[in-house]
Formats: sequence, structure tokens, C-alpha cells
Amino acid sequence: MPLQFELCPGRMIGGNHPCFIIAEIGQNHQGDIEIAKKMIKMAKDCGADCAKFQKSELEYKFSKQALNRPYNSVHSWGKTYGDHKRHLEFSHDQYRELKKYATETGIFLTASGMDEMAMEFLHELDVPFIKVASCDANNFPYLERTAKKGRPMVVSTGMQSMETIRRVYNTVKEHNKNFTLLQCTSAYPLDPKDVNLCVIKEYQKEFPDVPIGYSGHEQGIYISVAAVAMGAKVVERHVTLDKTGKGNDHAASLDPSELAEMVRAIRLVETAMGTPVKQMLPCEKTCHDKLGKSVVAKNAISKGEVLSLDMFAVKVGEPKGIAPENMQQLVGKKLKVDVEGDDSILADMIE
Repeated sequence: MPLQFELCPGRMIGGNHPCFIIAEIGQNHQGDIEIAKKMIKMAKDCGADCAKFQKSELEYKFSKQALNRPYNSVHSWGKTYGDHKRHLEFSHDQYRELKKYATETGIFLTASGMDEMAMEFLHELDVPFIKVASCDANNFPYLERTAKKGRPMVVSTGMQSMETIRRVYNTVKEHNKNFTLLQCTSAYPLDPKDVNLCVIKEYQKEFPDVPIGYSGHEQGIYISVAAVAMGAKVVERHVTLDKTGKGNDHAASLDPSELAEMVRAIRLVETAMGTPVKQMLPCEKTCHDKLGKSVVAKNAISKGEVLSLDMFAVKVGEPKGIAPENMQQLVGKKLKVDVEGDDSILADMIE
């Protein structure tokens, strides 16, 4: 399986392709489709590649008891947890409207399928890829059913062990070669000490044929940018229009200015990563011409005298002569001309 694949139509990830940036709207739209559209437009304007939501079929995701339990949080949109979730859940027609709006806006749209029926709807909706939330990373019937759909998959791995992620990898790969694993810690907001970016490197070693990414819930942008420097090929961050809004996710979300700055920083870091080939670059020529050092004669050397290291010094010479790293190659050779002390040793002076 290649390390790169087409995640969205015309958009490759992995290899040397740019990091794919997902703006996770989640349920920060407060159940208002017009706010959701503003957030899609914001994600596009800030440079994200994809706007993402969370789709649930509540009776399939939650038990009756879970839906009927009282929900007295300051973040509640209803007296029971079911009422709260129903307020935040868009209908199928609303999702079709949002997908149409995203297409017109010029940004990809998808969602986490938070249960098997939601995943089936997203497949019907023809989203470019299916996002698997961390809470389903150990739901192997769900993973297998999703993988068999043949759509690319992005799998977050919060709350899981390495042993479980090995099973995830094997389960998905058996049916679908086009997927990526995201290092994730499921806490909102996330304390930096619990981020564990080093897992990215472990995933890269353990799963060398899969692009690895990062789903972050920390505050600020620095850690996500660092993840890209470590090789993350996908970055997912929650976004909001108002961090003081009602809901648990706003505090762990980026506002528009932060999202735009993160995108700029990621693109800058990608440019700076450059090539692993170490060589003097054309941009260094001016500095080298001015300050690059050469081999010079420590004292006067007569024509025909056998050269030894103690005859040389290294200085900024004029004209520029033999490079210091080649000094050893002069030992035992002779000069064709007399040179004065402090004169540059030039290649055409050597017999």
C-alpha cells in the first residue's frame, strides 16, 4: 500500500503532499444551520482544506437510558441528554444543504459517523472520506463495515492502546488501503503534558505504509504546528466563532484568527522542511563569497618545496583559494610558484 493516497477528489495526502487541514466544526454551530454555514465559509477563508461535522443517529448511538437521563449542565440545550443532542443534530436534508453550500464555497465537507447508521447516511451523502471518531476506534464491527464501503478513512486514536491500534490497522487494511491514523488524546481542553506528540513517531515506525496525522484539542496553535514538523500529514482542530459559546468544545477550539495563523504557520513549516540533502545552496553564495575561508600560506613558501600542514593557515582570503576541507590533500605536494605569507593557495599553483 502506498504511503500516499487521494483523500478527497484531486487532493492527495502523504508523501511530499501538503498537510491536509481539517476544521472540525463538530457541534459548535449550536444547532443553527446559518451559523454552520458561516463556519464553513470561515474555514474556507482561513485556508483549511475541509470543514467537518459530527453526524449521529441518536437512537443508534445512545441507549434509551442515556438519552432519557437528566442533563443539568450549563451547556445543556434541553432537560434530558436526548433533548440536548436533538437540538444539536442536523437532519439529513440539512446535511444535504450544508454539503451543497460547501461545494459552492469551494471546500470539502465531511463528518464523523458517530454510529453505523450515521456512517451509512454519510456514505449515501457521498462525502469524500469518512472520519472515525476516537470513541469508535475500538468498535471493530463498525470499522470493518466502514472500511468495506471503500471510501478513504481518517481514524482518530484517542483513548486507545497501541495493541488496539494495531488491531485497527489490521482490520481496516484488510478491506481498505486508503486510510490515515491520527494521534489524539481525548481531553477538552488538552493539557500539553498529555499531548504525547512522540506517538506520531511510533505510529510512523509501526505503520510505515500509512500517512500519520494529529487531532488536537489543546489551546493555541504551536503544538499542532510542531506535529507537522514531526511529519503529520493530516491536522484536525476544533474551530469556533466564539470561545465563550455554549458547549464543551469551544474552550478547546481555535477562533478564526488562530485557525488562519495555524494554516499560515503550517505552510511556512512545510516550506522550511525542504530537502534532506545537505549542500551549499545558491542563496548562500553571497555569504560564502564574503566570509568563506580558504587555505593561505602561513609564511613564505618557495617553489618546489614539499608542503605540510604546518605551512598553512585558514583565513578569509583574496582571491578565494582552496577550501579548508581539502587542505589535507595538499600534503606532500609542491608549488609551481613562490608564494608570500598570507597569500591564498590556488589550485593552479599545485604541481
